Amino acid sequence: MQDDVQPDVWSVELEELLVRIGHRFGRVDLRRRMRAYIHGLLGPVGRKNGWQLAEYAGHRTPAGLQHLLSRARWDPDEIRDDLYAYVAEKLGDPGGVLIIDDTGFIKKGTVSAGVQRQYTGTAGRTENCQIGVFAAYATPRGRALVDRELYLPKSWTADTDRCRAAKVPEQRGFATKGDLAKAMVARALASPLPVAWVTADAAYGQEWRFRRMLEETGVGYVVAVPKSQHVHAAGRIDHAISQAPDDAWERHSCGHGAKGPRVYDWAAARLPAISDFDSDRPTHHRWVLARRSLTRPQEIAYYLAYAPTGTTVAKLVTIAGSRWAIEEAFQAAKNECGLDEYEVRRYPGWYRHITLAMLAHAFLAAMAAQAGGARGDAETVPPPWHHSPWQKSGDSWQLSATR
Repeated sequence: MQDDVQPDVWSVELEELLVRIGHRFGRVDLRRRMRAYIHGLLGPVGRKNGWQLAEYAGHRTPAGLQHLLSRARWDPDEIRDDLYAYVAEKLGDPGGVLIIDDTGFIKKGTVSAGVQRQYTGTAGRTENCQIGVFAAYATPRGRALVDRELYLPKSWTADTDRCRAAKVPEQRGFATKGDLAKAMVARALASPLPVAWVTADAAYGQEWRFRRMLEETGVGYVVAVPKSQHVHAAGRIDHAISQAPDDAWERHSCGHGAKGPRVYDWAAARLPAISDFDSDRPTHHRWVLARRSLTRPQEIAYYLAYAPTGTTVAKLVTIAGSRWAIEEAFQAAKNECGLDEYEVRRYPGWYRHITLAMLAHAFLAAMAAQAGGARGDAETVPPPWHHSPWQKSGDSWQLSATR
């Protein structure tokens, strides 16, 4: 990503960012260490751990950088708030999408805050790891990670001595990943970041409280759900989708992948108006959505959506496809900014390293956007038109209640 930007522009923009956050560090020596740390995260360092970052900065030992992450007085949540403002300025768009997902950090031992044997999609299996819940922001200008929370399992929050040793704040009790996600959505909506949509995988999409919160704030969403998801007045979502006729399936691209457009067959149907938010003239509609593989049609993914009236199926498909942006952000932040190469064990150190790595990644995303490297909106492949006996309302399918 760095290769897209001229070195002089890169240096000027980075200096502006470092000055922007410098006041968060009350002492000159901390500001210098912060600068050295971020320069190292962005630099050609083989493995971005304490010793190699210190060597890159010209330090004899990593003690100064370790102090920055462990004992120095500064608040990573203030840097997170600066990060929100920076991404809003550099990548913000009225149609911006907030994406929620988690990623695992494989760890040895039992003392790193939040570590235990648990499933992580990063490895695709149960591993001894920490889990971080993240929010990413995506627009046609680019994508960047903007928020983070460390998941603490009950095995941790129930053990006061263990938490105290890892410097977990006393007020930090158990919170599900969904609770952490809701807190991040609330922060994003209160930030300068323009958010029109939220998307997430089934771990979050299946939580009705998560969807309800978004509806109450008037934010559109397209969230994945399991095939067993119950849909009001229509039963299980997989049963409802299985009743769609062949001509209800339309071919769309939901975005670009490594091998070109991600093209699938999609079926979408509006649901009957049912809740307190609906009126005689609702401003939003709920939808069910399904994505079917072209080569393996038995592979179907399911979604629930809440969208402003007049939203097209192609737009819903684009929002569903934008969820891949957070996977790309994870990969870039890990490969280019050392997101997963930290050696801290305590709770404050995790937040400090992760936040600075996210800031470094956001800087690279901003530079790529400035260089014109961001991709545009996903293309849509026009579907063939056939007459269909399935119920239609205007220009969209309507899913009627089951009897």
